Amino acid sequence: MNGRRAPTVLDSFNYAFEGIIHVLRTQRNLRIHFAVAVLVLIVALVINVTKLELIALLISITFVLIAEMLNTAVEAAIDIATTSFDPMAKLAKDIAAGAVLIATVNAVAVGYLVFAGKVADRSGQLLDRLRQAPAELTLVALMLTILIVIGTKAYTGRGSPLRGGLPSGHAAVAFAGWMAATYVADSGHRFLISSIALIMAFLVAQTRVESGVHSALEVTYGALVGALAALVVFQVFR
Repeated sequence: MNGRRAPTVLDSFNYAFEGIIHVLRTQRNLRIHFAVAVLVLIVALVINVTKLELIALLISITFVLIAEMLNTAVEAAIDIATTSFDPMAKLAKDIAAGAVLIATVNAVAVGYLVFAGKVADRSGQLLDRLRQAPAELTLVALMLTILIVIGTKAYTGRGSPLRGGLPSGHAAVAFAGWMAATYVADSGHRFLISSIALIMAFLVAQTRVESGVHSALEVTYGALVGALAALVVFQVFR
């Protein structure tokens, strides 16, 4: 007779939470999805979305998190089952990753449909006032960002003007460009242009971390320097 007792309901919940915590600790992508989900829900509460919009957001967020966890489970199972390269194992991993991509694209589309109009309406009047600045301020903001980056690297003695060190110059310029694009964009397409510019800035920042040139802290600092420098220039000289 087997002496092991059947798991209780409490045990089952505990195992489930252990699985979630393990994936959050070990999988960077899930941590990113989780952080974005928290941010999206906070913004949804701030702008007072409708009940149906909130349901759509919750379903999309859950879809992404489940897909990412299943992808992790599939990869772990395949790694245990195979000790050498197997084309079918690679195909299974690619399919699981594709499922995550589809879920993420769907979530982005839902988020855009829910937030586009609300955020554009709330920020429109403010940005219309700020947008009266001449376009030359964009160049001034970018040059100021570059000078701050070089000055900071000279002060800390870390990295070169174009590689490594604190802060990330690429991230600073990318986020300064995002802020400038937000200010000078036409009101009819401002939210779309700003969203695209922000995504491109995040991609630039991610490549600096992925390539090992910068740490996440250096990239974050660079992003803040660039965005704030552009913000100050447009605020002061508008």
